[in-house]
Amino acid sequence: MTRRVLFLCTGNSARSVLAESTLRAWGVGRYESYSAGSQPAGVVNPFAIAQLEREGFPTDNLRSKSWDEFSSEQAERMDLLVTVCDSAANETCPVVHGDFVRVHWGLFDPAAVTGSDEDKRAAFAQAHAIIQQRLRVFLEIRDDTWEDKSRLKALLEPIAGVE
Repeated sequence: MTRRVLFLCTGNSARSVLAESTLRAWGVGRYESYSAGSQPAGVVNPFAIAQLEREGFPTDNLRSKSWDEFSSEQAERMDLLVTVCDSAANETCPVVHGDFVRVHWGLFDPAAVTGSDEDKRAAFAQAHAIIQQRLRVFLEIRDDTWEDKSRLKALLEPIAGVE
């Protein structure tokens, strides 16, 4: 059974897009991945696209979109929603409801980094490295674990600390 995972943040231009693309590449046959934002930027950050392309991850069909696309009655049901906004940095994480498991894997926003292009590239590389580490741990979770949502949540929550 294929599970649907939605990565949600504020702007849907960097962190959630990096996670969507990475899981799309690594989770073939097990997971479908999506991303959205509570206040979408409208465009994917070019540094996110460049980071993914540098590492050979798919960038086709990536776009900044609203959570509204996934919350309507007609939308496909999600199995897991992962917020990646960094509440410690005073970002507002969206409040969502539904019949899915929800976890928070807060991560600094590389799109908020100022400085030279090299500083920005380094921030995106660091954010993507953390996302990859977290997704490696996520992919180790056995498929039969999904039958017990409380057990699944207990395995998913500590992934937020993986760096």
